[in-house]
Amino acid sequence: MAQHPANSVNVLFTSVGRRVELLRAFRQAYQALGLSGRIVAVDIDPLAPALQVADRYYLVPRLTSPHYIPTLVGICQRERINLVFPLIDPDIPVLARHREDIEATGARLAVVSPEAAATAADKWLTVQFFQRLDLPTPRSWLPGQLDPAQVRYPLFIKPRFGSAARSTFKVRNARELAFFSDYVPDPIVQEYLPGPEITNDVICDLEGEVLAVVSRRRIEVRWGEVAKGVTIHNPFITRACVKIARALPAIGPITVQCMMKGVTPHFTEINARLGGGVPLGIAAGVEFPRWLLAQAAGRPMYIPPPDTYLVGLYLTRYDDSFFLSEAEREQVASHRL
Repeated sequence: MAQHPANSVNVLFTSVGRRVELLRAFRQAYQALGLSGRIVAVDIDPLAPALQVADRYYLVPRLTSPHYIPTLVGICQRERINLVFPLIDPDIPVLARHREDIEATGARLAVVSPEAAATAADKWLTVQFFQRLDLPTPRSWLPGQLDPAQVRYPLFIKPRFGSAARSTFKVRNARELAFFSDYVPDPIVQEYLPGPEITNDVICDLEGEVLAVVSRRRIEVRWGEVAKGVTIHNPFITRACVKIARALPAIGPITVQCMMKGVTPHFTEINARLGGGVPLGIAAGVEFPRWLLAQAAGRPMYIPPPDTYLVGLYLTRYDDSFFLSEAEREQVASHRL
Protein backbone atom coordinates (compact mmCIF):
# COMPACT_ATOMS: atom_id res chain seq x y z
CA MET A 1 0.00 0.00 0.00
CA ALA A 2 1.37 3.42 -0.94
CA GLN A 3 2.22 5.75 1.91
CA HIS A 4 0.23 8.99 1.86
CA PRO A 5 2.21 12.06 2.93
CA ALA A 6 1.24 13.37 6.36
CA ASN A 7 0.28 16.99 6.88
CA SER A 8 1.64 17.10 10.42
CA VAL A 9 4.33 15.37 12.50
CA ASN A 10 4.50 15.73 16.29
CA VAL A 11 7.78 14.98 18.06
CA LEU A 12 8.34 14.27 21.76
CA PHE A 13 11.71 14.56 23.52
CA THR A 14 12.20 12.97 26.94
CA SER A 15 14.43 14.54 29.62
CA VAL A 16 15.03 17.68 27.57
CA GLY A 17 17.17 19.42 30.20
CA ARG A 18 19.44 21.97 28.52
CA ARG A 19 18.94 20.82 24.93
CA VAL A 20 17.65 24.16 23.63
CA GLU A 21 19.81 24.10 20.48
CA LEU A 22 18.49 20.70 19.44
CA LEU A 23 14.84 21.70 19.78
CA ARG A 24 15.52 24.89 17.84
CA ALA A 25 17.17 22.83 15.09
CA PHE A 26 14.01 20.74 14.80
CA ARG A 27 11.90 23.90 14.64
CA GLN A 28 14.06 25.16 11.79
CA ALA A 29 13.57 21.81 10.04
CA TYR A 30 9.79 22.16 10.29
CA GLN A 31 10.06 25.60 8.70
CA ALA A 32 12.38 24.39 5.92
CA LEU A 33 9.94 21.59 5.05
CA GLY A 34 6.85 23.76 5.37
CA LEU A 35 5.59 21.04 7.70
CA SER A 36 3.20 21.60 10.58
CA GLY A 37 3.51 19.83 13.90
CA ARG A 38 4.38 20.25 17.55
CA ILE A 39 7.56 19.89 19.53
CA VAL A 40 6.60 18.36 22.88
CA ALA A 41 9.12 18.25 25.72
CA VAL A 42 9.03 16.45 29.06
CA ASP A 43 11.26 16.65 32.11
CA ILE A 44 11.07 16.26 35.89
CA ASP A 45 12.40 19.79 36.51
CA PRO A 46 10.20 22.86 35.92
CA LEU A 47 13.40 24.88 35.44
CA ALA A 48 14.74 22.69 32.61
CA PRO A 49 15.67 25.38 30.04
CA ALA A 50 14.52 23.48 26.95
CA LEU A 51 10.92 23.46 28.21
CA GLN A 52 10.88 27.15 27.33
CA VAL A 53 11.33 26.52 23.58
CA ALA A 54 8.88 23.62 23.18
CA ASP A 55 5.38 24.06 21.79
CA ARG A 56 3.97 21.96 24.62
CA TYR A 57 5.67 20.72 27.77
CA TYR A 58 4.82 18.40 30.64
CA LEU A 59 6.32 17.60 34.02
CA VAL A 60 6.57 13.84 34.41
CA PRO A 61 7.32 11.48 37.32
CA ARG A 62 10.85 10.24 37.84
CA LEU A 63 12.01 7.48 35.56
CA THR A 64 11.93 5.00 38.45
CA SER A 65 8.29 5.74 39.26
CA PRO A 66 5.63 3.18 38.26
CA HIS A 67 3.66 6.15 36.94
CA TYR A 68 6.32 7.25 34.43
CA ILE A 69 5.35 5.04 31.49
CA PRO A 70 1.56 5.48 31.95
CA THR A 71 2.12 9.25 32.05
CA LEU A 72 4.28 9.16 28.91
CA VAL A 73 1.72 6.99 27.11
CA GLY A 74 -1.00 9.46 28.09
CA ILE A 75 1.03 12.37 26.68
CA CYS A 76 1.64 10.49 23.42
CA GLN A 77 -2.08 9.88 23.08
CA ARG A 78 -3.10 13.43 23.99
CA GLU A 79 -0.54 15.09 21.70
CA ARG A 80 -0.82 12.53 18.88
CA ILE A 81 2.92 11.98 18.94
CA ASN A 82 4.60 10.48 15.87
CA LEU A 83 8.25 10.30 16.98
CA VAL A 84 9.87 9.90 20.42
CA PHE A 85 13.56 10.68 21.04
CA PRO A 86 15.35 10.04 24.37
CA LEU A 87 18.00 12.59 25.32
CA ILE A 88 19.69 10.97 28.33
CA ASP A 89 21.10 7.48 28.75
CA PRO A 90 18.94 6.26 31.68
CA ASP A 91 15.76 6.76 29.63
CA ILE A 92 16.82 4.31 26.93
CA PRO A 93 16.39 0.89 28.61
CA VAL A 94 13.10 1.96 30.21
CA LEU A 95 11.63 3.12 26.91
CA ALA A 96 12.99 0.04 25.14
CA ARG A 97 11.26 -2.30 27.59
CA HIS A 98 7.95 -0.51 27.08
CA ARG A 99 8.10 -0.11 23.30
CA GLU A 100 4.84 -1.98 22.78
CA ASP A 101 2.92 0.27 25.19
CA ILE A 102 4.29 3.48 23.69
CA GLU A 103 4.03 2.47 20.03
CA ALA A 104 0.45 1.29 20.58
CA THR A 105 -0.38 5.03 20.68
CA GLY A 106 0.81 5.43 17.08
CA ALA A 107 4.20 6.90 18.05
CA ARG A 108 7.50 5.49 16.78
CA LEU A 109 10.37 5.14 19.24
CA ALA A 110 13.85 6.19 18.15
CA VAL A 111 15.18 3.70 20.69
CA VAL A 112 17.27 0.56 20.32
CA SER A 113 16.14 -2.90 21.45
CA PRO A 114 16.43 -3.89 25.13
CA GLU A 115 19.42 -6.09 24.26
CA ALA A 116 21.21 -3.25 22.46
CA ALA A 117 20.32 -0.88 25.29
CA ALA A 118 21.96 -3.27 27.76
CA THR A 119 25.12 -3.42 25.62
CA ALA A 120 25.36 0.37 25.43
CA ALA A 121 24.56 0.95 29.10
CA ASP A 122 27.17 -1.47 30.45
CA LYS A 123 30.71 -0.30 29.57
CA TRP A 124 32.07 -3.83 30.12
CA LEU A 125 29.59 -5.28 27.62
CA THR A 126 30.43 -2.44 25.25
CA VAL A 127 34.12 -3.39 25.30
CA GLN A 128 33.24 -7.00 24.52
CA PHE A 129 30.95 -5.82 21.71
CA PHE A 130 33.78 -3.83 20.12
CA GLN A 131 36.12 -6.82 20.48
CA ARG A 132 33.64 -9.07 18.66
CA LEU A 133 33.63 -6.54 15.81
CA ASP A 134 37.45 -6.66 15.75
CA LEU A 135 37.69 -2.94 16.51
CA PRO A 136 40.47 -1.39 18.60
CA THR A 137 39.35 -0.75 22.17
CA PRO A 138 41.30 0.08 25.36
CA ARG A 139 42.61 -2.80 27.42
CA SER A 140 40.01 -3.20 30.14
CA TRP A 141 39.61 -4.96 33.47
CA LEU A 142 37.15 -5.35 36.27
CA PRO A 143 38.75 -4.51 39.63
CA GLY A 144 39.59 -8.09 40.60
CA GLN A 145 41.21 -8.89 37.26
CA LEU A 146 44.40 -6.84 37.46
CA ASP A 147 47.43 -6.84 39.73
CA PRO A 148 48.01 -3.26 41.02
CA ALA A 149 51.73 -3.97 41.35
CA GLN A 150 52.15 -5.24 37.79
CA VAL A 151 49.84 -3.05 35.72
CA ARG A 152 51.20 -0.12 33.76
CA TYR A 153 50.06 3.34 34.90
CA PRO A 154 48.34 5.70 34.29
CA LEU A 155 44.96 4.01 34.08
CA PHE A 156 41.42 5.32 33.72
CA ILE A 157 38.51 4.29 35.94
CA LYS A 158 34.80 4.90 35.40
CA PRO A 159 31.45 3.36 36.41
CA ARG A 160 30.27 0.44 34.30
CA PHE A 161 26.81 2.01 34.19
CA GLY A 162 27.71 5.69 34.28
CA SER A 163 26.85 8.59 31.98
CA ALA A 164 27.76 12.26 31.44
CA ALA A 165 31.39 11.54 32.53
CA ARG A 166 30.39 11.35 36.19
CA SER A 167 32.84 9.65 38.60
CA THR A 168 35.57 9.21 35.98
CA PHE A 169 39.19 9.58 37.05
CA LYS A 170 42.76 9.25 35.84
CA VAL A 171 44.64 6.79 38.09
CA ARG A 172 48.37 7.39 38.50
CA ASN A 173 49.48 4.67 40.96
CA ALA A 174 48.40 1.65 42.99
CA ARG A 175 47.26 3.77 45.96
CA GLU A 176 44.91 5.79 43.74
CA LEU A 177 43.68 2.59 42.09
CA ALA A 178 42.73 1.15 45.49
CA PHE A 179 40.97 4.36 46.50
CA PHE A 180 39.01 4.90 43.29
CA SER A 181 38.11 1.20 42.99
CA ASP A 182 36.27 1.65 46.27
CA TYR A 183 34.97 5.16 45.52
CA VAL A 184 33.60 4.64 41.99
CA PRO A 185 30.38 2.58 41.91
CA ASP A 186 30.77 -0.77 40.12
CA PRO A 187 33.89 0.36 38.26
CA ILE A 188 35.65 -0.68 35.08
CA VAL A 189 39.37 0.03 34.73
CA GLN A 190 40.96 0.78 31.36
CA GLU A 191 44.31 1.79 29.96
CA TYR A 192 44.65 5.54 29.85
CA LEU A 193 44.52 6.86 26.30
CA PRO A 194 46.06 10.27 25.63
CA GLY A 195 43.41 11.36 23.14
CA PRO A 196 42.14 13.50 21.58
CA GLU A 197 38.57 12.27 22.03
CA ILE A 198 36.44 11.92 18.90
CA THR A 199 32.65 11.91 19.15
CA ASN A 200 30.71 10.51 16.21
CA ASP A 201 27.07 11.27 15.51
CA VAL A 202 25.78 8.23 13.66
CA ILE A 203 22.50 9.26 12.10
CA CYS A 204 20.22 6.29 11.48
CA ASP A 205 16.55 6.26 10.60
CA LEU A 206 13.93 4.24 12.46
CA GLU A 207 14.52 1.27 10.16
CA GLY A 208 18.20 1.19 11.13
CA GLU A 209 19.56 2.54 7.84
CA VAL A 210 22.69 4.62 8.34
CA LEU A 211 22.12 8.02 6.75
CA ALA A 212 25.32 9.80 7.80
CA VAL A 213 28.28 9.81 10.16
CA VAL A 214 29.78 13.12 11.29
CA SER A 215 32.87 13.15 13.51
CA ARG A 216 33.93 15.95 15.82
CA ARG A 217 37.01 16.36 17.98
CA ARG A 218 36.31 17.50 21.52
CA ILE A 219 38.43 20.50 22.46
CA GLU A 220 36.78 21.36 25.78
CA VAL A 221 34.15 19.48 27.79
CA ARG A 222 31.93 20.83 30.55
CA TRP A 223 29.62 18.63 32.64
CA GLY A 224 30.23 15.74 30.23
CA GLU A 225 29.08 17.74 27.20
CA VAL A 226 31.22 19.39 24.54
CA ALA A 227 31.81 23.12 25.03
CA LYS A 228 34.29 23.53 22.18
CA GLY A 229 34.82 21.19 19.26
CA VAL A 230 35.65 20.92 15.57
CA THR A 231 34.44 18.64 12.79
CA ILE A 232 36.96 16.18 11.37
CA HIS A 233 36.86 13.28 8.95
CA ASN A 234 38.63 9.94 9.41
CA PRO A 235 37.62 7.22 6.91
CA PHE A 236 38.47 4.38 9.32
CA ILE A 237 36.30 5.90 12.06
CA THR A 238 33.43 6.41 9.63
CA ARG A 239 33.53 2.79 8.43
CA ALA A 240 33.77 1.53 12.01
CA CYS A 241 30.76 3.60 13.08
CA VAL A 242 28.66 2.16 10.24
CA LYS A 243 29.76 -1.33 11.31
CA ILE A 244 28.82 -0.59 14.94
CA ALA A 245 25.41 0.81 14.02
CA ARG A 246 24.53 -2.19 11.88
CA ALA A 247 25.74 -4.73 14.44
CA LEU A 248 24.02 -3.13 17.42
CA PRO A 249 21.58 -2.64 15.54
CA ALA A 250 20.77 1.07 15.82
CA ILE A 251 17.24 2.42 15.70
CA GLY A 252 17.39 6.18 15.32
CA PRO A 253 20.53 8.29 15.91
CA ILE A 254 23.31 7.05 18.20
CA THR A 255 26.63 8.46 19.39
CA VAL A 256 29.91 6.53 19.28
CA GLN A 257 32.94 7.64 21.29
CA CYS A 258 36.58 6.88 20.59
CA MET A 259 39.96 8.04 21.88
CA MET A 260 43.04 8.38 19.72
CA LYS A 261 46.20 6.49 20.62
CA GLY A 262 48.74 7.77 18.15
CA VAL A 263 47.01 7.49 14.78
CA THR A 264 44.70 4.65 15.88
CA PRO A 265 41.20 5.32 17.20
CA HIS A 266 40.21 3.11 20.14
CA PHE A 267 36.45 2.78 20.58
CA THR A 268 35.23 3.31 24.12
CA GLU A 269 31.48 3.93 24.44
CA ILE A 270 28.10 3.95 22.73
CA ASN A 271 25.38 6.39 23.74
CA ALA A 272 22.25 5.11 22.01
CA ARG A 273 20.75 8.59 21.65
CA LEU A 274 21.40 12.04 20.21
CA GLY A 275 24.63 13.45 21.62
CA GLY A 276 24.89 16.88 23.17
CA GLY A 277 27.13 18.17 20.37
CA VAL A 278 24.86 17.32 17.43
CA PRO A 279 24.23 21.01 16.63
CA LEU A 280 27.80 21.12 15.28
CA GLY A 281 27.08 18.29 12.85
CA ILE A 282 23.83 19.95 11.78
CA ALA A 283 25.66 23.23 11.13
CA ALA A 284 28.25 21.30 9.10
CA GLY A 285 25.56 20.03 6.72
CA VAL A 286 24.22 16.84 8.34
CA GLU A 287 20.68 18.21 8.62
CA PHE A 288 19.15 15.10 10.09
CA PRO A 289 16.14 16.78 11.79
CA ARG A 290 14.87 17.64 8.32
CA TRP A 291 15.57 14.12 7.05
CA LEU A 292 13.79 12.36 9.90
CA LEU A 293 10.79 14.69 9.85
CA ALA A 294 10.47 14.27 6.07
CA GLN A 295 10.65 10.49 6.44
CA ALA A 296 8.00 10.53 9.18
CA ALA A 297 5.78 12.67 6.94
CA GLY A 298 6.21 10.27 4.01
CA ARG A 299 7.91 12.94 1.92
CA PRO A 300 10.85 12.42 -0.44
CA MET A 301 14.11 13.54 1.13
CA TYR A 302 17.51 14.31 -0.32
CA ILE A 303 20.48 13.15 1.72
CA PRO A 304 23.89 14.43 0.60
CA PRO A 305 26.57 11.85 -0.26
CA PRO A 306 28.61 10.59 2.71
CA ASP A 307 31.64 12.61 3.78
CA THR A 308 30.38 15.83 2.20
CA TYR A 309 29.88 17.71 5.45
CA LEU A 310 32.05 20.72 6.25
CA VAL A 311 35.31 19.69 7.92
CA GLY A 312 37.11 22.20 10.11
CA LEU A 313 33.94 23.84 11.43
CA TYR A 314 34.35 24.89 15.06
CA LEU A 315 31.76 25.00 17.82
CA THR A 316 32.23 27.28 20.82
CA ARG A 317 29.38 27.54 23.31
CA TYR A 318 28.23 30.13 25.81
CA ASP A 319 25.52 30.34 28.44
CA ASP A 320 22.19 32.01 27.79
CA SER A 321 19.30 32.46 30.20
CA PHE A 322 15.54 32.35 30.54
CA PHE A 323 13.98 34.35 33.37
CA LEU A 324 10.82 33.16 35.10
CA SER A 325 8.82 34.85 37.80
CA GLU A 326 7.61 32.72 40.71
CA ALA A 327 4.17 32.61 39.12
CA GLU A 328 5.65 31.45 35.81
CA ARG A 329 7.75 28.79 37.53
CA GLU A 330 4.67 27.53 39.37
CA GLN A 331 2.75 27.45 36.11
CA VAL A 332 5.42 25.22 34.54
CA ALA A 333 5.58 23.04 37.66
CA SER A 334 1.83 22.47 37.56
CA HIS A 335 1.78 21.46 33.92
CA ARG A 336 1.20 17.74 34.25
CA LEU A 337 -1.08 15.37 32.42
